[in-house]
Amino acid sequence: MDISTRAKLKDRPSGPQGALSDLVASDSKAVSVKKITGKFKSKTIIQGIDLDIADGSITAIVGPSGCGKSTFLRSINRMNDRIPGWSLEGEISVFGQDIYGPDTDLLSLRRRVGMVFQRPNPFPMSIEENISCGIKAHHLAPRSHIKEIVRARLEEVGLWKAVSGRLKESPFQLSGGQQQLLCLARALAVQPEILLLDEPTSSLDPISTQQVEELLREFVPELTIVIVTHNLAQAKRVADSVAFFMNGTLVEFGTATEIFEDPRFPETKRYISGSFG
Repeated sequence: MDISTRAKLKDRPSGPQGALSDLVASDSKAVSVKKITGKFKSKTIIQGIDLDIADGSITAIVGPSGCGKSTFLRSINRMNDRIPGWSLEGEISVFGQDIYGPDTDLLSLRRRVGMVFQRPNPFPMSIEENISCGIKAHHLAPRSHIKEIVRARLEEVGLWKAVSGRLKESPFQLSGGQQQLLCLARALAVQPEILLLDEPTSSLDPISTQQVEELLREFVPELTIVIVTHNLAQAKRVADSVAFFMNGTLVEFGTATEIFEDPRFPETKRYISGSFG
């Protein structure tokens, strides 16, 4: 996909940054996770997770259903905070700052650490407003430039031709796959530095999936991406690093080549060979 119209993310003005204003783009670690354990009430979902996610890379989180992948992902921008009974021990830092510290501005955090969920979740407003609302809320561009940005983001995800004459219509008239592409464009519109993706292509056809994967590779190293996927072939195609989760723990973390060609642990080898999961 052609992203020549997209300015490099780290060179763009980022507007108000709240408590995360001192993030340092040159830090080699975009995310540092230190011994985190997360619980919903008394049930432990993830336990003892310890890993670093390199800046400007794609990290895939793989593992069987129910192993804590999505819970871990949502911990990186504190989306789990919305669920009653959630608690987390340990530390997660984004570019060196503890995001669970008392001074963290959640609105700023969730702009810088964007997220696209497994199921499309367009806002109940027009297609155009889905893209523009975050730009306006964070004062990221003059109003005279917003339409241009909306078009650029829709072109990035390959949706512009399908919706260019329908921008004032409801997004719920789009197909499920188109709605997911809209949500990806919406996430990109607010200039995130890290993008969390939870099974983002599960509702897309193979051609659209390929387009999204190509797009993700074009975004690095300007953007750091963490993707949860059940599709091992996808993880192998797009990821620089892979983390294998099982039963709420991190079994193994390494480069994609290490995990898929020479895993250290038998559980990893069994999973990637299709013996279980």
